[in-house]
Amino acid sequence: QVQLVESGGGLVQAGGSLRLSCAASGRTFSGYTMGWFRQAPGKEREFVAAIIWSAGLTAYADAVKGRFTISRDNAKSTVYLQMNSLQPEDTANYYCTATARFVLPRNSRQYDYWGQGTQVTVSS
Repeated sequence: QVQLVESGGGLVQAGGSLRLSCAASGRTFSGYTMGWFRQAPGKEREFVAAIIWSAGLTAYADAVKGRFTISRDNAKSTVYLQMNSLQPEDTANYYCTATARFVLPRNSRQYDYWGQGTQVTVSS
């Protein structure tokens, strides 16, 4: 059974940084794509970033490109989202997700497994 557990959220001032972690278990994820989505109150869940685990290929939403970096640690079976230059509009619940597809989907319906989320709040 796939389990994704996020951590690292919190409260940060605008311009600050946070690193989110997603501990993945239950499978060998080398054939998976891992993603991060976020959802703010009253808004739809939106794509943030994705990485093909084995190849290291990545994709980013335009809103975070150049500020966020997705990476993975094979030994720890963990995916990270380094978030720099955070802005109040980045405030949301951030979800880790996984799919057994060798692509970089931006549609949440193409992902099969989801974590519970971690809250990120950026104050101005």
